[in-house]
Amino acid sequence: MVSNEAPLTVGRYLAARLRQCGAAHAFGVPGDFTLALLDELLAAPGDGSPALQWVGSSNELNAAYAADGYARVGRTMGAIVTTYGVGELSAINGIAGAFAEDVPVVSIVGMPATGALGSGALLHHSLLDGDHEHFVRVFREVTAAQAVLISGSAAVEIDRVLTVALSTSKPVYLGIPTDVAVAELAPEDAARLAEPLRPRASDPGALAAFERALAQAVAHVPSDTGEGEPVVTVLAGPRIHRCGVEADVAALAALPGVRIASQVGSKAVIDEDHPASLGTYMGAITQREATRRAVDEATLLIMIGTVVSDFTTGFFTQGFDPAAAVELALDHARVGYAVFADVRLDDAIAALDRVIAAATLPASSDAVAPLATVAPPSDDDAPLDHAALWAEVQAWLPPDTTLIAEAGTAFYGALDLTLPDRCDLLGQPVWSSIGYTIPATLGAGLARPQRRPVLIIGDGAAQLTVQELGQVFHHGLAPVILLIDNAGYTVERMIRSPEAVYQDVVAWNWRLIPAALGGAHVHVRRAPTVGDLRSVLADATAMPEVPVFAHLTLPRDDAPRLLVELARRLGNRPAALQEHA
Repeated sequence: MVSNEAPLTVGRYLAARLRQCGAAHAFGVPGDFTLALLDELLAAPGDGSPALQWVGSSNELNAAYAADGYARVGRTMGAIVTTYGVGELSAINGIAGAFAEDVPVVSIVGMPATGALGSGALLHHSLLDGDHEHFVRVFREVTAAQAVLISGSAAVEIDRVLTVALSTSKPVYLGIPTDVAVAELAPEDAARLAEPLRPRASDPGALAAFERALAQAVAHVPSDTGEGEPVVTVLAGPRIHRCGVEADVAALAALPGVRIASQVGSKAVIDEDHPASLGTYMGAITQREATRRAVDEATLLIMIGTVVSDFTTGFFTQGFDPAAAVELALDHARVGYAVFADVRLDDAIAALDRVIAAATLPASSDAVAPLATVAPPSDDDAPLDHAALWAEVQAWLPPDTTLIAEAGTAFYGALDLTLPDRCDLLGQPVWSSIGYTIPATLGAGLARPQRRPVLIIGDGAAQLTVQELGQVFHHGLAPVILLIDNAGYTVERMIRSPEAVYQDVVAWNWRLIPAALGGAHVHVRRAPTVGDLRSVLADATAMPEVPVFAHLTLPRDDAPRLLVELARRLGNRPAALQEHA
């Protein structure tokens, strides 16, 4: 609760609600229409609880990416504050990515005063046509709920919009005029803070009907599916992270007859050396044949929080029929063609646990064989390439790490790793906006400071958002950053026209970047050889409180195994890359 000694304004009410929803930080860039709002949002609440902490980003796009990473890793809500027009439009790519990947980020926009909006005043940051709803209309396409606040209903509208974010795990939009930000709330509105916001609950009747249908589906599963075959295969997708139900999904692994495969956005949802883990599934390019068969030929396939898109299915090479499976989605459940609306994912998983436990299914007899570990090259003087890079990372990667991999070669390489205990992979496999991961590293490090971020990113992507490393260093984070310098856009070269001029990027002096961005204390190394990389990783282990920035030089046309395999299967593999056959 906010102290009754100070007037409770709309801005302070919103800050209290954000803290209740788990957002301790707000990211953004100030502007003239945000100043009064920021003063209210960041004011000490007066009840002994900490104030909302401001993280000033280098630009609004970076702020949106950081809020996204914060929400993903913290399993909470992210918040970004921008100014009207120029600021909010600069952030919209990041908000769209959050919408595509089901991340609850609230876009808070400081707007001109209510009178100016209503009169159609020709203001700066506008299109000078008197229509001040242009940008709200734009954001309707990439947010699940929107409101431009007025004084009399501000608290009600804040609660409505944030409840939608909690219930849908989608971004939302709040426009706050300068006069509304400082308007005092009536006592009855202030009293609303006594009741925390919660996601909409499951419909009890729909949940009961789903559980009965699920029990019937499990009852029809043959008790003998062949030696070592799982009776039930779970395909776990990235939406399980949006509801914070990882532990519930992992608990299913202890039930007899259950095996769990992960999609690329939920890699290592259970420890990858767990006997029930099938590893990562990507359709026809799944690394382990046993994993592919367990999913594609499942006796009963249960899809939990899955995303059936091109990248998550190995570009639609999956062998299973989603319509014939059981699906547990964020806000509904399905058994075959029967859909049960208003059944939330956490409740559906609890029902699944009860049904499988009661069915006493026969245990699968054999664990899936672990992936063969690629031995790192023994020669320290060997030039660094992708095979050596990922072998060394695999051998070094410590437990309790947030591995962050940029879209492109880094993400494809990371998917082939077996992650150690209490590690997970942060990336953006659906939206795949390059440059996402540097600001996301900032958000992830602030949301979960007990886990050291390890960022792997290419030179082309890093050039888009590298300035956010200044905030990473300023806030005392100590990531390990492996910068892959392969002279351009390798993933695009794998698709088409590897010699085209548009595949090139300007060469930077990467060793000077950390100091230029305020990281004079950063341990900077260049690593053109295998031995150099080993030395860098040893330094990172020996200095857990010091940021490490390693400039890795790799051949231009080299790529991770999975990317080469995908290009081969798609039939688009350039002749320049035939040596990887």
